[in-house]
Amino acid sequence: MILPIYTYGQPVLRKESQDIPKDYPGLKELIADMFETLTQADGVGLAGPQIGKAIRLAVIDLTVLADDMPEYKDFRHAYINPHILEYDDTKKETMEEGCLSLPGIHENVTRPTRIHVKYLDENLEEHDEWVDGYLARVMQHEFDHLDAKMFIDRVSPLRKQLIKNKLRALLQGRFRCGYRTKVLTKK
Repeated sequence: MILPIYTYGQPVLRKESQDIPKDYPGLKELIADMFETLTQADGVGLAGPQIGKAIRLAVIDLTVLADDMPEYKDFRHAYINPHILEYDDTKKETMEEGCLSLPGIHENVTRPTRIHVKYLDENLEEHDEWVDGYLARVMQHEFDHLDAKMFIDRVSPLRKQLIKNKLRALLQGRFRCGYRTKVLTKK
């Protein structure tokens, strides 16, 4: 089932996500729905808060990059209760990022190229590993959502000032995208 993606302004995007129990009801179905939603929206990552759930769950699908990065052929993974344990700050890289919750906004973000993560996979097996390259960037972006952060929080105050009108338009529901969204409604 394709789920609506919550856009900028939704309170759940600024709420710290909670670890989920291994017996979380409907977990396999929720993961499948998140992958279906991600595919339909042409994204590479989707986190729980982006579908309205403040839970530590994210899905990443990098198969679209396989032509340029063969190591990501058939790369579709769910991350249950992921946590970044350590950042290797010896090398950082600046790249443009976008977000399904911020349609039409793209900004340069500087992040470490290597991180130490711990998570459960779809089979509830625990992983504790160092990750580098593009996957490390996508993980940081998605796991930021779980910690109530968005990539725009990582841009300079000047850049944030320059995109203020775009953010206001998102809050007002004035944007176009090719996927279902749930915008903030005024009471």
